[in-house]
Amino acid sequence: MKKRILVTGGAGFVGSHLCDRLVAQGHDVLAVDNFYTGDRSNLAQHLSNPRFEVMRHDVTFPLYVEVDEIYNLACPASPVHYQRDPVQTTKTSVIGAINMLGLAKRLGIPILQASTSEIYGDPDVHPQPEDYRGLVSVSGPRACYDEGKRCAETLFFDYQRRHNVPIRVARIFNTYGPRMNRDDGRVVSNFVVQALRGEPITLYGDGRQTRAFCFVDDLVEGLMRLMNVEGTLDGAVNLGNPTEVTIAAIAERIIALTGSRSEIVYRPLPQDDPRQRCPDITRARAMLHWSPKVDLDAGLTKTIAYFDALLSASASSVTPFEPALPDLARTGS
Repeated sequence: MKKRILVTGGAGFVGSHLCDRLVAQGHDVLAVDNFYTGDRSNLAQHLSNPRFEVMRHDVTFPLYVEVDEIYNLACPASPVHYQRDPVQTTKTSVIGAINMLGLAKRLGIPILQASTSEIYGDPDVHPQPEDYRGLVSVSGPRACYDEGKRCAETLFFDYQRRHNVPIRVARIFNTYGPRMNRDDGRVVSNFVVQALRGEPITLYGDGRQTRAFCFVDDLVEGLMRLMNVEGTLDGAVNLGNPTEVTIAAIAERIIALTGSRSEIVYRPLPQDDPRQRCPDITRARAMLHWSPKVDLDAGLTKTIAYFDALLSASASSVTPFEPALPDLARTGS
């Protein structure tokens, strides 16, 4: 059935890929973004499509539109970006959730919240199931994002209990793929850009900390299945790749796939950086019949091709200087 679907954060990395899928299915899609980290070029392929509309708007302010579903993806998701303005990050998670839930309540429609594995903090349970309550610092540099997302989840379940709003909450683990921001400080984008430039690959800590990387196409499939599941849900659902890998192994794999001569250099591990992160996706498998399909090498190859083209286009343009990657780059989500 054709629907009118709102995607907040629609010009971002994950949001733009979600818009691709929804448009391809024939839906009318409204992408809302304040372009703090999103990029209009991520949506360029849809701008001439009459079924697609993009609106510059900040979700910390009310939005009055008529739609059938809401995917709430609006919020900076990398440590470099969400720590740049931590107060605004918290406001985006909390006030943005209130505004989008209010819209869903008024329209009587389902709404999906893009939550995060960051709500588990630096976990002492591994892998992390949905009923694990986390080990999170409420005052550290990551708290603006971690606690903002935890509060947003609370709001979603309160709106379900008090106002019968049909909600879905996805806890998203590390995701990678084309359209990542090249200076967002995430593991894959950092390593790929540094390898393609022949720069030293910056590895924080001893490299033995682990992550589980999910290709963006797999994540989008999970989000759409979660939105379309029937019935009332009694909790969040982890979406991520359950195959764990060390940060050092990722660096070595990217060096091999790019044919780079980059050396690995080590830097101190940032405060509150998780030692392990890997999802228990038992619930997603049972409820959504979902699990990741794209293997790591295939996903990395596509991601490397994207950044190679991006850097080549940048090098061919006339610019006064080439900006360096931020010093705050770290091994976050």
